[in-house]
Amino acid sequence: MSKVLEKARKYEIEVSKQIPEGQKPSFHVCAPVGWINDPNGFSLYQGEYHLFYQYDPYHVTQGLMHWGHSKSKDFIKWEQLPCALAPDSSYDGQGCFSGSAVEHDGKHILMYTGVLDKEQEDGSRLLRQTQCIAIGDGVNYEKLDSNPVITSDLLPEGSSREDFRDPKIWIEGEDFYAIIGSRSDNTGGQIVLFKSKDAKNWEYLGIVDESRNEYGKMWECPDFIYIDGKLVLLISPTDMLAEGLEFHNGNNTIYILGDYDLENHKLIRERVTAIDYGLDFYAPQTLETADCRRIMIAWMQSWDNHITPKHFKWSGLMTVPRELCVKNGILYQNPVRELENYYQDKVEYEAVTVNGEKEFIGIQGRQFDMTVEVETGDYKEFAVRLAADDKCYSVLHYNAKENTVTFDRTCSGLSKDIIHKRSMYVKEQGGKIKLRILMDKYSVEVFVNDGEQAMTSLIYTSMEADQIRFLSKGEVKCNIVKYDVVI
Repeated sequence: MSKVLEKARKYEIEVSKQIPEGQKPSFHVCAPVGWINDPNGFSLYQGEYHLFYQYDPYHVTQGLMHWGHSKSKDFIKWEQLPCALAPDSSYDGQGCFSGSAVEHDGKHILMYTGVLDKEQEDGSRLLRQTQCIAIGDGVNYEKLDSNPVITSDLLPEGSSREDFRDPKIWIEGEDFYAIIGSRSDNTGGQIVLFKSKDAKNWEYLGIVDESRNEYGKMWECPDFIYIDGKLVLLISPTDMLAEGLEFHNGNNTIYILGDYDLENHKLIRERVTAIDYGLDFYAPQTLETADCRRIMIAWMQSWDNHITPKHFKWSGLMTVPRELCVKNGILYQNPVRELENYYQDKVEYEAVTVNGEKEFIGIQGRQFDMTVEVETGDYKEFAVRLAADDKCYSVLHYNAKENTVTFDRTCSGLSKDIIHKRSMYVKEQGGKIKLRILMDKYSVEVFVNDGEQAMTSLIYTSMEADQIRFLSKGEVKCNIVKYDVVI
């Protein structure tokens, strides 16, 4: 073990003891100490689910990237493991950036981006991002002596030699494949495909898809999967411009659904859509379970709106893992079914009327899974205020006339003038809508109409604010089912 890795492991143990008990969320992966961002290496290894992530144990803002590590048997209860990778080699000394993992012959293979960023003798800057391999046993990992295994020299002409990162590795038959985020000098983001017999020696196959100057300047964190017979490419584009309510400025997440031209290694597009419409969602990655479910997890935080409280010694958490399916050309996502094993204290109301503001006995808290099903009716607006007290609240708002759902944390207690509100269009159903709201202290994950759309955001309202209030303009009839989630 290198001294850099050993130092990180000791530090995370020491500082984690200083974090107050109960401060962290209960069923979401979060930073052990310091900072985390993109999920990495989300994989099934020896019957357990492993999740790595971009990690700087020493700071609560992004710094020198390591790989943090957690594992779970059911996606809900997570065990913290020691730091897995540290920037301790000539090719990754300025960061072990994002990547993925796969099990092979009893070993856990990690594929990640190594960053070299140094000032040369002539004063110029040398920046290179290359793809590297580390192999381990679920706790300890050894980097290959032959690293890096893929360099930007293999990319086609016109590709950036500096923006080349976030490999997603998988196995088909006897071959390894990897797609990697890249950038074209002329057309913006692109995803490139490589193939290998041994995960050490790789050949370039082609460009699977590219931005065409429509969807951002760089495509990060790709995933390339078949779901219910359709090919789905997940990407996280940077530097986008807002497009109505579909895409916002800055870093977005998009899924491209279609078919695949195997001979030419090209994605044939059918649909390009946002994955999540909330304020805090980026860099999703998936795995396949033993029972063939496709599960997605993402970083639940924003690059542009850092709102972690200043007194926290940790920053960053992940979404709840979500089951994916494709129906009628749309990617659906819902919390993993394992969450139901932690339900307690069911509270249910059927066909209740809301006209103005109303509270219901037993409907409160900050760690719950609640579904609100609104009947059709002659009303203008319906809203649910969450994490509420006499001063603070965040609101989920449905405009039945405009068919929009909005999440707004303006009054959540933040004193920073950041982006507080985001909206999305939803399917017109004559005022009928189904809202599933999952909260875990600071996170609000909303799944609309059985997972047809999702909206993920953070709040850091004081935990004493735990009231839930329902509001309407006009008479609304709804059904409410709420479970506490207890770990």
